[in-house]
Amino acid sequence: MRIVYLCQHFPPETGAPQIRVYEVSKELLAQGHDIQVVTAFPHHPHGIIPDEYKGKKYEFEKWDDIPVHRTWIYPSKKGSFWKRLISYFSFTFSSFFGLMKTGKVDVIIVNSPPIFLGLTGLIGAKLKGAKFVFNVADVWPESAVKLGLVKNKMFIKLAEILESFLYKHSWKIATATDGIKSYIINHSQPEEKVFVLPNGVNTKFFYPQEKNEEYVEKFGLQGKFVFAYGGNLGYAQGLEFILYAAKKMQETVPHAHFLIAGAGPEEEKLHKLKEELGLQNTTFLGHLPLKEMPKLFSVTDVSIVPLRDIQLFEGARPSKIFPAAASGVPVLYCGKGESAKIITENNIGLVAQPENVDSMSEKMFEFVEMKVNDRKAMEENGRRLAEDEYSWTTIVNDLLQNITQK
Repeated sequence: MRIVYLCQHFPPETGAPQIRVYEVSKELLAQGHDIQVVTAFPHHPHGIIPDEYKGKKYEFEKWDDIPVHRTWIYPSKKGSFWKRLISYFSFTFSSFFGLMKTGKVDVIIVNSPPIFLGLTGLIGAKLKGAKFVFNVADVWPESAVKLGLVKNKMFIKLAEILESFLYKHSWKIATATDGIKSYIINHSQPEEKVFVLPNGVNTKFFYPQEKNEEYVEKFGLQGKFVFAYGGNLGYAQGLEFILYAAKKMQETVPHAHFLIAGAGPEEEKLHKLKEELGLQNTTFLGHLPLKEMPKLFSVTDVSIVPLRDIQLFEGARPSKIFPAAASGVPVLYCGKGESAKIITENNIGLVAQPENVDSMSEKMFEFVEMKVNDRKAMEENGRRLAEDEYSWTTIVNDLLQNITQK
């Protein structure tokens, strides 16, 4: 099958969308399919295009044997929503050129957000006689509205019209979670048109390992019980509550230590809060490349996956859960809904109430005091769940089953 994946983000950038497209593309390639990726020049998270792409409008390359067509984007640094919107639109238009370079294809899969990219994919599919699969990882504009990122009523109305239009004209719709699937079905789309394409994990890359002594020495982790977070330092994660919980743990469990890896718009604010709270048990590692993440998990006793207390997030399934599970690291999920159910039903960790410092610190203390056999069971359950349900091979097989149906 000849497949094109159209997305704004792809390696060398790191993050859930980038990893998702890369892993799905690699698995499709391994199974003998003709896969091409159309994406933007690297620019995330710092809004800077690398020197080797500057001054160019288009570049073809192979990334780990995956054919990649890159086109220009207006890079948006940490700025207003409207600047990010200009960035979205710049790639929406430029990506059409890259899409036309892909030749004859059978299926075009488009990652949303940004939702506007769906227009490029839909028009491209019509011109190429291909099937259009809309891959919805986040409900937009609803998520942006509920996070307070956009308030202009006229813009919201236009975005909602575009959303409904793209749902209606998609051949199939893939969603990241059951919650998003239900949302789209409730927006007048037939159930047989919508399927779940969840976040997954490379179980050959993430697996239980011995403690990395370099990290133990570098961050002074000898004799420490380590809680770690790795990912975007954004508003949605509500990481300030983790720091407040770390303050309580500093007062009651001196050997508990917190590692926070990542970059994002809240980074400066979080550093400042750490200083204000006088946290001696918290270390910011900055942005870690993907290849370093197994080392981080090797020294981690509990992986923290937090979200804000927003109803929209009850249908979320953060990708951070699955590398931790595959690595045999129990998860502290600070949230409600779909992911909380995954954690508890599979016994791969504990669940705390979001934005609730007392609940978070209580669960942290419960982890510290947990019997060895109980922790071991969580570790083994996590690895088993990752292998059985969330490996990329399993997920791609489900994808192919859905897009090869008439």
